[in-house]
Amino acid sequence: MLVRLLVVLSALLLAAAAPADRLASAGRGRVAAVLDGDTFDLDDGRRVRLAGIEAAKPPPGREQERRWPLAEAATRALKDLAQGRTVELRGAGVEDRYGRLLVHAVREDGLWLQGELLKRGHARVLTRPDARDLAPEMLVLEAEARAAKRGVWSTRVYAVRSADDLDRLRRDRDSVQLVEGRVVKASKVKGQVYLNFGEDWRSDVSVHVGRDALKLFARVGLDPLALEGAIVRVRGWVSQRNGPMIEATHPEQVEVVEAAGPLPNPPPLRGGGNSAAPPPPPQRGGGMGRGQDDQPIEEDTE
Repeated sequence: MLVRLLVVLSALLLAAAAPADRLASAGRGRVAAVLDGDTFDLDDGRRVRLAGIEAAKPPPGREQERRWPLAEAATRALKDLAQGRTVELRGAGVEDRYGRLLVHAVREDGLWLQGELLKRGHARVLTRPDARDLAPEMLVLEAEARAAKRGVWSTRVYAVRSADDLDRLRRDRDSVQLVEGRVVKASKVKGQVYLNFGEDWRSDVSVHVGRDALKLFARVGLDPLALEGAIVRVRGWVSQRNGPMIEATHPEQVEVVEAAGPLPNPPPLRGGGNSAAPPPPPQRGGGMGRGQDDQPIEEDTE
């Protein structure tokens, strides 16, 4: 039933005008070369990185070790969809640190490239603070592909992680993941918010929302402190600071799966710990650190 509903919603989205048509034009061009599942060169020399998604790719430096079927499939799909076609570029047109233009792309016949890649399961939604247009529409399409186990969603490597599976998340360190669980405690310390997914922040999963990110949360009316007791799905770069931690730099990283309700009785605290927020992490640059620009994870087609 859920799959059928998602199919209907995605069909309605794509049947109407492409959502990207609502964004400002950043020019147009002919796709001269497709480099991978979310990057292509235009015939005028500009390099485009499709905003808001991350296609399947091999880990950096390991491209030649063996075949990467999901990455190859994503590249083939984008070639089939875009090679030699004229595309309209939509969005603010900011550049990433590699000088690539971050935009949405719509073919001359109205097909929205991001939407099609997500629908086929060749990519995940991965927005940035400066490139987060159309996140709700993209999340609908991603959810449909995930429910149908298409593409990357057919493999356990891309599966949504449970916040309770600490061993797996430790192995997932330094990669982009989707993590789901109940927020046991939400607290504010020195102008920053911490969402703790267990009773001991020294070992359990937590999400850090910094001061700049809180301003973006406020603009969309989402108070992270109100998420205490809710089941949420958070996507982002997994680091190890005490326990596994994700830096939430903008609200589109957080999906509310189930609204807050009464919390179950917490188990006894481990090792004399407490559920207070951890000390603030060391300050780093904006965005999602190394995870904001193309940090793929190893494929597993089992």
